[in-house]
Amino acid sequence: MDASSDMIAPALLDWYDRHARALPWRAPPHTPPPDPYRVWLSEVMLQQTTVAAVTSYFAAFTARWPTVEALAAADDEDVMAAWAGLGYYARARNLLACARAVAALGRFPDSEGELRQLPGLGAYTAAAVAAIAFGRRAVVVDANVERVVSRLFAIVEPLPGARAAIRAATDAITPDARAGDFAQAMMDLGATVCSPRGPRCLLCPLADACRARAMGEPERFPVKPAKAAKPERIGRAFWIERDGAVWLVRRPGKGMLGGMRALPDDGWHARADGSGTPPLAGAWDAGGIVRHGFTHFSLELHLALYSGRDWASLRADEGAWWSIDRLEEAGLPTLFAKAARIAIAGR
Repeated sequence: MDASSDMIAPALLDWYDRHARALPWRAPPHTPPPDPYRVWLSEVMLQQTTVAAVTSYFAAFTARWPTVEALAAADDEDVMAAWAGLGYYARARNLLACARAVAALGRFPDSEGELRQLPGLGAYTAAAVAAIAFGRRAVVVDANVERVVSRLFAIVEPLPGARAAIRAATDAITPDARAGDFAQAMMDLGATVCSPRGPRCLLCPLADACRARAMGEPERFPVKPAKAAKPERIGRAFWIERDGAVWLVRRPGKGMLGGMRALPDDGWHARADGSGTPPLAGAWDAGGIVRHGFTHFSLELHLALYSGRDWASLRADEGAWWSIDRLEEAGLPTLFAKAARIAIAGR
């Protein structure tokens, strides 16, 4: 089988009919397509997040907000709290904006072009929803598909420049019928067989067509540029406790961890160390260090514990006291949840 053969899609779909993963947002092969709300929600959650991590969040979201209309009517802070731990919090803000736009329309649009008009829907998500939920022919390229296709065609140009060639090659093998199943089959193949390391070529339905396998070096693809070292930043977070409660602030709507509840900090961000002053004057004790990796930088966060009792200058429009016994309900981002665990352990 040649990599340009018309047999690629039939071979892959035949494999998918027998090996499709059972996922809560999917419909099995040869059954009616899933609810577009569930497809869209899962695709947003899965961006740069593993299936294993998303599954429990998806179940909790759909139990609490079973329809796009229910999600559209939700309070922002409830959704942000439910999202805590998934990371990339701009996705949660876009999720709400999109849900409200869909609710206003009365339905999800069923074409790729119309879906692209919704807030926060990029090319990939629009293509995935169009193909999987509505059966439209669309070219769906996520990281798994990118890997499979770059190996299948032995695309030697490094990423990200290779993405145009990868998309064109994916377009060439995407069938008119069962485009949604084809997209999901490609994802499953990349996730379970054509893995980043140690691909299981003997189990691959496309092994005979794969140029990278014929070259004897499938792991060479996709070709990636050398990674630049991440900047390292230093910041402080402040633990202020009173009568079994801790002072939490709401971060600005835009920027790092936008709109989330958090401990006060000294203004660190991706481009600079923190330099702000503590929110209260008085004595502060060292409480420990949290190290956390973000996409574009690493952070060393020093936790400072307030040992005074003068809380009068804390402003109700900037934060609120939150019971430490119910702190898990606050939806703290992972970074601040780590810092809170250190503070609580040292009480």
